[in-house]
Amino acid sequence: MTSVGVVTPFWLDRPPAEALDIAVVADEAGFGTLWVGEMATFDAFALATAIGLRTSSISLRIGPLAAGVRSPVALALGLSTVVVTTGRRASLALGASSPRIVTEWHGRDWEPVRRTRETVRDTRAILNGERVAGFRSQEPVPGTPISVAAFGPAMTRVAAEVGDELVLNLVSADHVADVRQRLVGGPPLAVWIPAALDPGPDTLRQLRAQLSVYLAPPGYGEMFTALGHSTLVDEARAGKPRSELAQAIPLDLVEAVGAIGSARTVADRVGEYFEAGADHVGLVPATAEDPAARRLLTTLSPLLTKERR
Repeated sequence: MTSVGVVTPFWLDRPPAEALDIAVVADEAGFGTLWVGEMATFDAFALATAIGLRTSSISLRIGPLAAGVRSPVALALGLSTVVVTTGRRASLALGASSPRIVTEWHGRDWEPVRRTRETVRDTRAILNGERVAGFRSQEPVPGTPISVAAFGPAMTRVAAEVGDELVLNLVSADHVADVRQRLVGGPPLAVWIPAALDPGPDTLRQLRAQLSVYLAPPGYGEMFTALGHSTLVDEARAGKPRSELAQAIPLDLVEAVGAIGSARTVADRVGEYFEAGADHVGLVPATAEDPAARRLLTTLSPLLTKERR
């Protein structure tokens, strides 16, 4: 069974509180899942709680959060707080993140493989009500799925071994097919892709600006290189300003890792990801010319729901 959800985006040119409005629109449009990540705006658990109190039924997937930044105890406490205070279904997603976020922002050692493996193991145990390092939660949430975001061979292996779902962000359909082929019999595969209806210049500028952030980090850069954009990756890793990188990103790269165009084009593009092996597609809605993504989400929901039956 395949499904389509919505991701609260982190557009650099939009007010952070728009995430709440997007969540309300996604809920009203009938989407079943909302991903609540974390970057440089709000604490993900606090935002998920606020969303749960403002929406009626949409389930919450919190993350992917950087493994090793929070302890398993902190992760379990955050997840159980969301579930208990909102009465909403919620799950957790973890990932390696990037050296800048883990080491520079949070002062933690960059050990993605070991930290992810250990964090998933201990967080799952705590959520199931087990005692870990002397701690036992008074509000366990047994059976909580834990997804793992992966980029690169090492993290992909970890995600396949310990995750209840593997999450990929900003990838082409061909990349999804390659991962699915290598993980025959592995966990379900979720993919995040930017989406926009009939994008104008402001929306394309927004999409390019966000892509420029991901050119340098490990894993992402290698995938963009495989798509034929090694020069952009090299320039990003050499420290070229993001504003200049964004201007240099061609439309074909935006299209290769997203779903943009007419409603029919976007729906067909989502279908390509399912055909490639994805079990879930999370739409990251562009909002530069579509506040709270209302037009995108209300237009696509009935079309995607009908086609997934």
